[in-house]
Parts: sequence; structure tokens; C-alpha cells
Amino acid sequence: MSVDANPGANSELPIVSVITPSFNQSPFLERTILSVLSQDYPNLEYIIVDGGSTDGSVEIIRRYEDRITSWSSEPDLGQTDAINKGFGRAQGEILCWLNSDDTFRPGAIREAVEYLQSHPEIGMVYGIAYYIDEQDRVLGRFPMGQIGYAQLRRGGNAIAQQASFFRRRVWQMVGPLDPSFYYAMDWDLWVRIAAVTPIRFVPRPWANFRLHGGSKSLKEANRCWPEMVRVHFREGGSRFSVLYAKYLLRRMVEPLMPLRMQLRFIAYAWQKRLGWVETVDER
Repeated sequence: MSVDANPGANSELPIVSVITPSFNQSPFLERTILSVLSQDYPNLEYIIVDGGSTDGSVEIIRRYEDRITSWSSEPDLGQTDAINKGFGRAQGEILCWLNSDDTFRPGAIREAVEYLQSHPEIGMVYGIAYYIDEQDRVLGRFPMGQIGYAQLRRGGNAIAQQASFFRRRVWQMVGPLDPSFYYAMDWDLWVRIAAVTPIRFVPRPWANFRLHGGSKSLKEANRCWPEMVRVHFREGGSRFSVLYAKYLLRRMVEPLMPLRMQLRFIAYAWQKRLGWVETVDER
């Protein structure tokens, strides 16, 4: 099923296209939708690409379809495919995507547009994102800051996807997302964007990154590493790099670790990232 509506337009402001890929995320989808529709920005195009959900997500979308520019619900090839479909339909001069379990913070779109309008040389801008739980409680802050192509290609990532906005002309230069990527497609895109245009960090709270039991970030984090290595070598990275050394070490160690220990290791890594762990007892 596909439904389209004409967005309200203010010709004095650039259209911002927000894409939400969704599949069976009904516990969080409504909060995502409302965080977009409540933005104080008048020239907004909102596109939801649902992968054929069977958990009531479509009924949630229908409740807001008079305020959604376009939505569809049909089988797809996964999250990356859904995002690419959405951008293929988008008309905006500024683009972003917001996953169906994440949310915008008030004023995010307006502030991003204001920055891009006052800095025409910048191709992408990103702000602060906070980790939240299933009940919207803040757990910590995504470890972000100013970063560029050199750091990104070495495996650094100080960019929260939920809080990122880029120009259509940049997407036309480097898009679409690589459909073979399952986990690191956003980091891959940042590398490609940073290679062709300046990107800037704005220290303003723009988004919330939800962590929950069904989150891909928690369940399948280890799948990120092979994809990051692919990007690293594509961009001319060395086999003697820190990134590749970490990848090889994980490959050697993980088969020797019981599943329970692997899960504890992942949980510890996330706790440290959230700031819950400040010191490590080496004894």
C-alpha cells in the first residue's frame, strides 16, 4: 500500500525531507512520528517507508496520514533499501532519516536549517544525540565531536545518524546507501560525504538514540566490523592500521569466548560508552 499527500510549503524556506524506515516497531513508532510532526519548521516533507509490518504499525501510520507527505507498506530488502527508496521519493533540498525507534528533540530541524543556510559551504551538519531507553529515560550522551575525513576513514565515528542533516546536492554526489551494508551504512555514507564536502558539528541537542532489547545496535554490533574494514580498504587504508588490528583481534578472540562472555563484553562496551563505567579494575 502507498499513500501520498501534498506537503504544505513555504517558498522562503528550503524543504526538509525526513525519511523513516520502519519494520515492526509499533512500540516506538508513534513517538518517532510525533517527534517529527511536532517540529517547529513549516516546510517539512515526511516520508515513511514501512517494510510490510504486521504488528499494528500500519494502523499507527494511518492515524497520522493526513500530516504525512507519503507512506508505503510493502516488503523490501531491509533498512538500507527502505532508506534509499525514501530518498528516491524525496523532494527536499535538505535530507535526513530518522529510524522508527529514535526521536527528534524540539527545534532540531529548524536549527539545522539555520546553520546550513548561514554556512553555504558546509554540506552536512550534525548535532548532539542522547541515548534513551524504552521509557524515554536519558541514559547518556553519544560520544560526538568535530570529525573529518581523515579520522572517519580510520574508523572514528563521532557522528550520530539521528542528528545528521545533509544537502540534496551532496546525496546526488555520493548516494545511495550501499545496499550490501546492514550495520555500517551510515558510517560509510559519512566517509563518502566527508571526502567531497566540509561537515560540521553543532553542539546542540537534536535527537534521541533509543537502546532496547530489539535494537540492532545492541543485538548485532559485531557485524559492524567487517563492513568498517571494507570501507577502510576502499578508502586506501593500510593493513597495519589500528582499525584492522582491532578487527583481527576480535576475530581471533571471539570464537574462544563463550556466548555469555561475549554478551557481557558487548554490554560492558556499551556501559563504558554511556559513561556508566569510569574505571577498569585490571587486577
